Amino acid sequence: MDRFDIIDTCTRMAWYADHREWPRLAEVFADQVTLDYTSLNGGEPVVLTPEQIIAGWQEGLGVYAATQHLVGNHLVTVDGDSAVCTASFQATHRKPDDSLWTLGGTYRFDLVRTGDGWRISGVVMSTVWSDGTR
Repeated sequence: MDRFDIIDTCTRMAWYADHREWPRLAEVFADQVTLDYTSLNGGEPVVLTPEQIIAGWQEGLGVYAATQHLVGNHLVTVDGDSAVCTASFQATHRKPDDSLWTLGGTYRFDLVRTGDGWRISGVVMSTVWSDGTR
């Protein structure tokens, strides 16, 4: 059952972001989340609250007419009240001019078990390829 719940939590992150369900997106995160998008953006990993993540994603994803993040090939390892889920992704971003920017790679999700279920405490996104102009 843990494996299903963990995969569901990771999938809901992508779904809620793509559908701009910001209040529901907060439900998938722990109180503090380490985000590592350095393979895409450079810089250093950051530790943020769910509210900070949502504000940033609203701004960053808001410039696109639509996005679709497909996450699959989940591999899950559970160790007591912590877990790691790795998955492949493909993310397509449609710009207002109808051009596309698509990228693919892997996610590593770190999760913790809480009283409310599994929550994401870390995300490492590793870009493997991209097509189009960001």
